[in-house]
Amino acid sequence: MCDAGQKRSGLDLFKYIWTEWISAFVILVLLVLTLIIGTGEMIHGQLLRMGESLYGDPAKGMQYSFLRAEPSKPDCNRHPNVDALVQAQMKTNAADEFADIFGTASESDVRASILAAQNLCEEKYQFYDKAMQHMQAHPTLRTYRTVETTFFGGVKFGSENRAILLVLMVVFAAISATLKTHHIGLRSPTTKIDFRVYSLFMLVANGFLVASSLSQYHSVQNSGVPMTGEMFSIYWMWIILFGLLTLISLFQVIKQPQATQEGGRLGMAFLSVPLYAYMAVITGIAFTFFMDYPMGQGIYLGQLVEFSSIFLNLALFIWAGMLLKQTRIVDLFLNILRPWNLAPETLTWLILIAAALPTAYTGASGIFVIAAGAIIYKEVWNAGGRRQFALAATAMSGSLGVVLRPCLLIVVVASLNKEVTTDWLYQYGSYTFLLTSTLFLVVSLFLAEQKFRIAPLHLAAPKSVRAIAPVLPYILIFVLIWLFYKYALSTDLNEFTAPVMMPIILLVMVLFDKLRHEPAPIQAVGHWDETLDLNYASSVQPAMAGADLSNAVEYREGIYTAQVADELVVNHAVQHSEKLDPMRQVGFWKSLHISTSETVGHIGALVILMALSVSVGGFLERIEVMSMFPTDIANIYLVISMIVVLMIVVGMIMDPFGAVILISATVAPVAYQYGIHPVHFWMITLIGFELGYVTPPVALNHLLARQSIGDAEVAEADAEVRHASFYYRYERWILPLLVLFPAMLIIAYVPYLFKLFGWYH
Repeated sequence: MCDAGQKRSGLDLFKYIWTEWISAFVILVLLVLTLIIGTGEMIHGQLLRMGESLYGDPAKGMQYSFLRAEPSKPDCNRHPNVDALVQAQMKTNAADEFADIFGTASESDVRASILAAQNLCEEKYQFYDKAMQHMQAHPTLRTYRTVETTFFGGVKFGSENRAILLVLMVVFAAISATLKTHHIGLRSPTTKIDFRVYSLFMLVANGFLVASSLSQYHSVQNSGVPMTGEMFSIYWMWIILFGLLTLISLFQVIKQPQATQEGGRLGMAFLSVPLYAYMAVITGIAFTFFMDYPMGQGIYLGQLVEFSSIFLNLALFIWAGMLLKQTRIVDLFLNILRPWNLAPETLTWLILIAAALPTAYTGASGIFVIAAGAIIYKEVWNAGGRRQFALAATAMSGSLGVVLRPCLLIVVVASLNKEVTTDWLYQYGSYTFLLTSTLFLVVSLFLAEQKFRIAPLHLAAPKSVRAIAPVLPYILIFVLIWLFYKYALSTDLNEFTAPVMMPIILLVMVLFDKLRHEPAPIQAVGHWDETLDLNYASSVQPAMAGADLSNAVEYREGIYTAQVADELVVNHAVQHSEKLDPMRQVGFWKSLHISTSETVGHIGALVILMALSVSVGGFLERIEVMSMFPTDIANIYLVISMIVVLMIVVGMIMDPFGAVILISATVAPVAYQYGIHPVHFWMITLIGFELGYVTPPVALNHLLARQSIGDAEVAEADAEVRHASFYYRYERWILPLLVLFPAMLIIAYVPYLFKLFGWYH
């Protein structure tokens, strides 16, 4: 690293130090703090339960919660002179100028009131005496209480400042993403004209954002509303962030990054502009010049702060996804499937089913695509799948699990809509997953060149069974940590605790990998055809030089004709795995650094995109776009059709988290008024999002798959089918649509037609 750093100079050296070390260290600290806060809340709950168990006494009516603060001695008179007090009160009542109007209490009433106060005072003294006696009987109580309340103070301080943690995290991550040109766009800038258009749009976009943040700050200052310290800090962090991004963009306009390709076209250059920059320019122009609402973007950034816990959870899920990338879990699981030599379509279907669970447990679809997309792509391709088919499978690997527990998106839906619960949505989401995964198998087999292929049972089964053993330690780690949380902290793994538990589980798995010094995952770089592809053999040369591979393995009609070559190739691949994937041979701390550095870029790109999606949603809400939706349609099927079209359009152009906020405020109430059951409506919405993830013009999952696989591989896949038929040229786009669009229609209409699941009464 030092050598690499010494070759850098000036801005490049600063960029390297900032992105790879400063921001990575700060984000790591903030992520760990977020984990400590989340786990701390669980620990504190357990401390309260332990305190109750140790120091509570149900028989005496004494609870630990009564003793968390030192009991204060009552200041009332325990033994008053009742007669004297009655006479004094009677004289006071008689002198009251309003006595003639309201009447005077009788002596018996006054005496009863004083006796009631005496009884209350006596109860206070009895409780005080009992509490002091109880504390004397338990001399360690004060020490335990000090530890528990001090711990609670720290957790409470962190919980109350989650918004500041989030914005601080976004500040460092967004600056790094901008310096590394890591923001999400339809394509990466490569030519001079690409970078020129990219830099100009970024300059204008960030200029609008800093102006809006300043306008909002001055608006709050002039409103007379008192500004808390937290609000003051957050406003200035937004101003500093977008001010720095504007300066960086200005510098990039003057001194453009080095182009990697010559030429370039203006039309293609506009595709290189980050999506958030387009959103910022559009909403900035609309709010500033057409609505006279210059603080609009800044105000809608407040939505990010309002849901700070959810977006911090998203950051933890991103980190978990990057930690997953540093383990061998995905590759070891695929080792179980490899010996069966399944047809690409069948293999891909199994991979998609298996990928649904980590997709749900990493909170949002894109994170799993980034973490495991490259491995999935290579596996499908090496099994004989077309490159375009492998790209489609990679993009879809992060879509189908969005409706399963404990996906964060459904938690956001339930938090914004009291009409539904997470349990309902997860229950019917499992039906949606079953439908979409089955449709994928049907469609892909229908289009397959070879419908079915499987290795002989006696050859494949022993190897597959042996491949299960390396996976068992990871399952054991998962189970042990889950049991620790369940019984030591009385916390189960669910949609609310998964963001805290998953990074810890993945950290232990990474440590386990590194302590065992496991070889790198076997990622074949060739493509199996009728005979062993020499591209794969060449990857383990010169060790296999001279080896007789002519009769090693044949895949004619998917049947093994010999048994030895797959073992030969795999064994040599293991021996030379460091040559195949040297970056996976680093230690634990380097892996932690790599995963955190990748997390920084993705947090900066994804969270800023989500923030501007909320701004777009706010713009659409302010122009009252839903007022154009008819309110007197008698045909419910027409209403559902309009909602389907709207969901597809929103899913195509907006980030799902921003879209949920928009739809919850605008579309959902209208749908409910038409009698569409809330669960049915959100199933339509979620499948619409899945469809939107893989549908142009944005197709977020395709963009993230490209980031994982690499622009060069995608370009090679496109070049490979340049002269093929229309379907094969665009298979990576068309195949997901052939699966998810029919699923959308079935989910939208069939439940209403047949009153499925009891949604309609």
